[in-house]
Amino acid sequence: MAFVPPEDKKDGMPGGLSPTAEANEDIQALCVIVKVQAEKIAGRNYGVFKAISYRSQVVAGTNYFIKVHVGGEDYVHLRVFEGLPCHRRNIELSGMQQNKTLKDPIEYF
Repeated sequence: MAFVPPEDKKDGMPGGLSPTAEANEDIQALCVIVKVQAEKIAGRNYGVFKAISYRSQVVAGTNYFIKVHVGGEDYVHLRVFEGLPCHRRNIELSGMQQNKTLKDPIEYF
């Protein structure tokens, strides 16, 4: 039997990104927490700020890479870090990509 490597070697591996999943209430709650920071970076206020999908990465806590609809045809990708409970579970916006579309894949940044 021959070894068949996975399509994305990082998926499912420690430190790798999870497969893309539909955003849930917990992911939306993270977005609500970092919305003001995202608006400050973008230099605009978002009337719409709805989490669509996400990928996660387990590190010394969890990085969430989240596709967020911000109105019209506009999307942003957020990298939100959630620390471990022993580190007071701090939540921070640690990266943001603007000018994204619905079709843009969520990738590490």
